[in-house]
Amino acid sequence: MKFFIDTANIEKIRYFAEMGIIDGVTTNPSLIAKEGKDIKKTIEEISLIVDGPISAEVVSEDADGMVKEALELSQIHENIVIKIPMTKEGIKATHQLALKGIKVNMTLVFSPAQALLAAKAGARYVSPFVGRLDDISSSGLDMVLQIREIFDKYDFDCQIIVASIRHPLHVVDAARMGADIATIPPAVLEKLFDHPLTDIGLERFKKDWETVFG
Repeated sequence: MKFFIDTANIEKIRYFAEMGIIDGVTTNPSLIAKEGKDIKKTIEEISLIVDGPISAEVVSEDADGMVKEALELSQIHENIVIKIPMTKEGIKATHQLALKGIKVNMTLVFSPAQALLAAKAGARYVSPFVGRLDDISSSGLDMVLQIREIFDKYDFDCQIIVASIRHPLHVVDAARMGADIATIPPAVLEKLFDHPLTDIGLERFKKDWETVFG
């Protein structure tokens, strides 16, 4: 399974990219706004760090506006993937962009039916939001499993990006279900490294070494 990092923070992207565990980056209007930088400049900086898909999201609500934004964003770098919201206008825009050879990441997906529509319209990726479904007492990971079953049965050329990840178990379960990608916030990436027995083992090794060798 590939790991994308879900942030627009250049320092955090560089930090994890240097470990060799980052295959791509996802951003959205909120993450870009949080950094207070121009979207074009931000995406250009990211492209110098990560040689993989970089999702940049449109903000228009109509298909024509989405397509216009997408064409502009796609000129920033060859690795740009356009994030389009799961709406009727978004589906329309996705179809038009797919015909132009522009990769689309359909975002804000909350059901297998929406993922199926996105795949049929030509989306290259779908992003089911597992954490937000969990927040309303629905199983986000069950949705991922159903999407996986549908895509496998009909051999759609569309990859599943598990999004809205809240904790390490989301990552592990997504991998077990066969999700293609997990897009993970930096705070959750940090937690993937941690285990109390690792810390205890390191401390014990250190003490044993110092006991003999000072």
